[in-house]
Amino acid sequence: MVTTYTCQNGLRIVSEHIPHFRSVSVGVFVNTGSRDERPEENGITHFIEHLLFKGTKTRSAKDIAREFDRIGGDLNAYTSKEYTCYYAKVLDHHASLAVDVLADMFFNSVMEPEEIDKERLVVKEEISMTEDMADDDVHEQLWRVMYPDNAIGAPILGTVKTLDGFGRDQIFDYMERHYTPSNTVVSVAGHIDQELLRQIERLFGTFERSNPGKPHVLPIFVPGKSIKQKETEQAHLCLGYPGLSLKDDRLFALAVMNTIVGGSMSSRLFQEIREDRGLAYSVYSYHSAYSDHGTLAIYGGTAPHQVGEVEQLIRGSLQRMTDGDISEAEVEDSREQLKGNLVLGMESTGARMSRNGKYELLHGKHQTVDDIIGLIDAVKRDDVLELMKLTTQAPALSIIRSQ
Repeated sequence: MVTTYTCQNGLRIVSEHIPHFRSVSVGVFVNTGSRDERPEENGITHFIEHLLFKGTKTRSAKDIAREFDRIGGDLNAYTSKEYTCYYAKVLDHHASLAVDVLADMFFNSVMEPEEIDKERLVVKEEISMTEDMADDDVHEQLWRVMYPDNAIGAPILGTVKTLDGFGRDQIFDYMERHYTPSNTVVSVAGHIDQELLRQIERLFGTFERSNPGKPHVLPIFVPGKSIKQKETEQAHLCLGYPGLSLKDDRLFALAVMNTIVGGSMSSRLFQEIREDRGLAYSVYSYHSAYSDHGTLAIYGGTAPHQVGEVEQLIRGSLQRMTDGDISEAEVEDSREQLKGNLVLGMESTGARMSRNGKYELLHGKHQTVDDIIGLIDAVKRDDVLELMKLTTQAPALSIIRSQ
């Protein structure tokens, strides 16, 4: 059972007690991501995520790493376009230590200038690594094309130019504006007890920062095109279409549609382009849903002289499905696959913690697994065909290929 408690400062604690597990996962979710950044701040959310591991008033960066290594635990973090998460997974009798370290990082990181400069070099290497991996870079280029005038189209990592502009005062100012109690959820799942929940409330439930924030500017999808030349053996192609927001009731129908289009090994695109024609090793589709919009993207990697053919095959397959070439059996198989992925994916404390934290942060409510299974079962073929019309719009296009 998932329980949510709101502290006196507005911070929410969401917990799920799973008595037969021997592990505990805890995550601190902050409702800020790259889309909250001003143009000159692009990448600062991700940079702060790195810096919170670089030492506190009582622990050095090495101390933080050693504490988790010696207990066989996992400590990590990630930044998305809409939120940031710091999380840990440990054996149940080390849960108190995990909460203490996360709170120390969250409240007491010192951000020494020399550590900021060192981590700036690390993130620059991360940016270079992404740019070197054309199958990653093509997605970044797609987002720039789709949303050229909105922060959601900018890279989560930022750029070398913006990274060089981040100073200690700017970092603390950003945290003061966004790392607020009302913006924060602490999620914990596993073999937990009331004392652990009281500890979380003691550490996180009294700090005060007040910032009303400002609503996101709704992204306007642009069906543009980007072709980037670089040294690469393959050509990489991405097509992007408008999708659905997290709050759209049709989201589960879109999940079924995506599974049929390119979300599995038995999908139309995988079977036609890879299995039947041998034109690509990797071809797939995915949907990204956010608070106020969504994006459907399709990727294919192929030989440079075949990129035009692969693009036309993708468009042709989408058109046939839009025209009605989707069977009841495909819809049924996709529903079953989604249900299987959902249930099997929940068999860890980390997955439960993550799901609960994101639901509380982004929805403010929770659905049981049975609720979600019911919504998936309710998807009909006509619902899928109606959503296929999304792909009849002019797409955004990103291509990376050799000169």
